[in-house]
Amino acid sequence: MTTEDATDQGQADVSQVMTIQEVHDLTTEIIKECNRVIVGKTDILMDVLVAFLSNGHVVLEGVPGIAKTYMARTFASILGCAFKRIQLTVDTLPADLLGSNVFNQKSGEFWYRKGPVFANLVLADEINRCPPKSQSALLEVMEERQVSIEGVTRKLPRPFLIVATQNPVEQEGTYPLPEAQLDRFMFRLILDYPTDNEEVEVIRRRHIGMATDLRVLSDPNTIVAMQNTCKTVFIEEDIINYIRDIVVRTRKDPQILLGGSPRASLVLMGASKSRAAMQNRDYVVPEDVRKLCVQTLNHRLILKPEAELEGLTVQRVVSKILGEVDCPR
Repeated sequence: MTTEDATDQGQADVSQVMTIQEVHDLTTEIIKECNRVIVGKTDILMDVLVAFLSNGHVVLEGVPGIAKTYMARTFASILGCAFKRIQLTVDTLPADLLGSNVFNQKSGEFWYRKGPVFANLVLADEINRCPPKSQSALLEVMEERQVSIEGVTRKLPRPFLIVATQNPVEQEGTYPLPEAQLDRFMFRLILDYPTDNEEVEVIRRRHIGMATDLRVLSDPNTIVAMQNTCKTVFIEEDIINYIRDIVVRTRKDPQILLGGSPRASLVLMGASKSRAAMQNRDYVVPEDVRKLCVQTLNHRLILKPEAELEGLTVQRVVSKILGEVDCPR
């Protein structure tokens, strides 16, 4: 099998780094710029940015009309990254995502037409409407950051991040994501309706026609540099053990059928490092871990049927586990 490097404009220099202070200052500006056009979703915006800095993919789940797609477009504009949107449907084919070889009648040769996954930020809209065969085509893309077609492997540009959306209410004609694919998403973020005051602000901004021109605050090189910096954040042995204890407890909890895997521990560590850098720290504290546990685990755990009948949710069970596991000082 041969390998071809990605030649997209979005390919970044992977050797750059930044200071923790620069990461903090830039992420603060990015969130501030997002808040100019997105109302009342600061916590979600922070979590999405943590995932970006941790080189992780995100699932945004919520009913239609609460700015899931708009949020992804906003991030792409501000981050200065190549953006592609894929509207997934029941007849989406793997070639629609990855690309395919096309015959050129003039030259008598095949040439590769790249699919929409060859971008820095890919929005997979309504991913649960995609049939299983096409969902499986994304597994290599998400994990290996590459596309393999007919014996040729092509690297995707860096950074490469997928933001997937899904509607949890309307389930007709959908294909729920298998556990193997859900596990490859760093976070599953639940978007709720805005508060009354937030909805008034949304309406007011549209009524007065507030400017929506966004400043471009970074580029692919800058994003990769921030990712490299976040990897250097120090984490003490006590906090590593704390992460282990939380994830291991999910495997032993009597209310959980399927607990977190070692990938959950690695994701939680990486996300905690990124959050620490965003908070202008070069070391992880227990609060970083606690703040990211629900987002990391809520799509990786499966409750036992009797626990669901009792009205328990993954969020409540994770909160209970956090109260039971000894927190380092």
